[in-house]
Amino acid sequence: MAEDLVFMMGKFEARIPGDRLYSDNHLWLQSCDNAYRVGLTAWSVRLLQDVYFLDWDVDPDTSVRHKQEIGQIESSKAVSALYAPADGRLVAFNEQLLDDPSAINTDGYGNGWLYLLETQAPLLSPAEYVEHLEANWEKTQRLIKGQLN
Repeated sequence: MAEDLVFMMGKFEARIPGDRLYSDNHLWLQSCDNAYRVGLTAWSVRLLQDVYFLDWDVDPDTSVRHKQEIGQIESSKAVSALYAPADGRLVAFNEQLLDDPSAINTDGYGNGWLYLLETQAPLLSPAEYVEHLEANWEKTQRLIKGQLN
């Protein structure tokens, strides 16, 4: 099994599990029954903080395009759009999150997965995802400071 990586967000650790793939829009994808379970990375959850509402703009069994808006997520920080990580078919949603999305905060790499996606698109390895985070960290810090001011 691949080793987990850590990206330091200032003094906070964002764990990057080594057993899955990643998208450039901060989602993890873990192989599951000919599809991928998709969820928010620790980086995303750290920026959003306390997710408490989730809503989808598409139905299950829908073809989606890379970076197509597919829903919204509301947290203590903001309402944010959710985008598809790759071209593919959105198979099913994690129905438990619609009633109570708190698992996104408490078990983001487990029961906090968002939906199942079938895709053949190239994805990022854990190491490539960490490189992506490092390359964009200065921009992210400016975004964080803007939210705090």
